[in-house]
Amino acid sequence: MGKIIEIENLVKRYKDLIALDHLNLSVEEGEIFGLLGPNGSGKTTAINCILALLYFDKGSVKVMGKEMQPDNYEIKKQIGVVLQNVAVFEELTVQENIDYFCGLYIQDKKLRKQYVEEAIVFSGLEDFRKFYPKKLSGGLLRRLNIACGIAHKPRLIIMDEPTVAVDPQSRNRILEGIQKLNQEGATIIYTSHYMEEVEQICSRIAILDKGHCVALGTKEELKSMIKTGEKIHIEISELQEIQMEEIRELHHVYQVDYREGMLEIRCSGGKHNLVHILDYLGRQEISFGRVYAELPTLNDVFLEITGKELRDSAEKTL
Repeated sequence: MGKIIEIENLVKRYKDLIALDHLNLSVEEGEIFGLLGPNGSGKTTAINCILALLYFDKGSVKVMGKEMQPDNYEIKKQIGVVLQNVAVFEELTVQENIDYFCGLYIQDKKLRKQYVEEAIVFSGLEDFRKFYPKKLSGGLLRRLNIACGIAHKPRLIIMDEPTVAVDPQSRNRILEGIQKLNQEGATIIYTSHYMEEVEQICSRIAILDKGHCVALGTKEELKSMIKTGEKIHIEISELQEIQMEEIRELHHVYQVDYREGMLEIRCSGGKHNLVHILDYLGRQEISFGRVYAELPTLNDVFLEITGKELRDSAEKTL
């Protein structure tokens, strides 16, 4: 399998603002590709350029091996888009909505009927096919939005925040559905500000900031790029300053904080940090209570690389 998307030196300006600054990015066919970025990173602009919805100033965008153009309908027929804002017709039922959007790509009535039914079953909307959108819960409405975007069985699917404001049950159903689409052969570009979702389903992840791709790799590769490693929390009723200094001198320890009876230690790498710290506490006869350790998360990666919390970076992007 080759590259399904190739972006080279892409530049997009909005007057004096540079939204994309010589962006280089590629997506392999068959993967679930996570695209992350804080507010103003250029993430949405990049997606719109991939879809040929925006003219750009410089560079190239190839989709399925061909230069993407606004009138390249043969390629566009093989793309499905699920936007953050639900885009369905209120005056049409669930089934009629899916049939309408599928009909934009599939002209054969028999085949379209089959695809619509498969999309209904896939989305778990069998009991709601005659409902109008205003009668659906938020989670069901999201499922309908996805069904409309994937009913024509696209080869490439772009999903922009598909689980915003849905209940946990619907979120799990949507994520399982995305993985199933991928297993059936679809390549998926996935954006979300829920880091746990990205960790769960994405094979590779790109982090954009200020129009650049600042980090790219698997979740393990991204975590290995940052200084933040294991975080260890230990309940200790009393700790002297000299003991804190000695803990700071332990191998791989780079930050020590102690407040309100809780010792927090940040380590950079190393496989036996907790063992070494507990050994020190034992030698010093320092009594302690609850102990727990956390491995670095994608949010740690995002925060260290961009200086921002992803959840705090508003959902509006350029």
